[in-house]
Amino acid sequence: MGGFGSGRQSDLECTDDCRSIDIRNWAREGFLRTNLDFICTWSRNRKVTGKIRVMPESDKVRLSYSYRVRGDDWQFIDHSIALQTTACHYGGKRYWFTCPAVGCGKRVAVLYLGGKYFACRKCYQLAYKSQRETLEDRAIRKVDKLRERLEWEPGFLNGQGLRPKGMHWTTFHRLFAEHDKLVRQVLQSYMV
Repeated sequence: MGGFGSGRQSDLECTDDCRSIDIRNWAREGFLRTNLDFICTWSRNRKVTGKIRVMPESDKVRLSYSYRVRGDDWQFIDHSIALQTTACHYGGKRYWFTCPAVGCGKRVAVLYLGGKYFACRKCYQLAYKSQRETLEDRAIRKVDKLRERLEWEPGFLNGQGLRPKGMHWTTFHRLFAEHDKLVRQVLQSYMV
């Protein structure tokens, strides 16, 4: 039986490994008006690592960007992605991308740049980061969430804190018990 990532052909395994565009953010910011060009950027440590020019049209968006693979020459890409809309229950409409990959055409909110072009996560066979976690990783993430809710210092080895002001004692005892159970689970996994 295969282990972590067995059978994969790509260096990209998680959605976090790719640059992505989310139409919900663009709609929320009012960027999807026809003839309103804007620049979408990605950054790491406050340094811009990539950008694309987005040109919305009535039923599609045009993306213009440069792309290269491992030091090869830059290629200019001008690529259109069809849009779909669905009606909302209380009026208005919700925008969706139509995945441009050959044979797909799914309605999606997020597209990923896993190669030269944008496509949905299914086309690039990308998993969410949480789908790649081990049981220990998941338990540690849950412990950190509980510690944040309890207003304790992050990291399960930092000991326990006090009950946050305003939290009911029953809630505190329930969260405390859940925290201790998860910490024991993590520690036992390291003992094996």
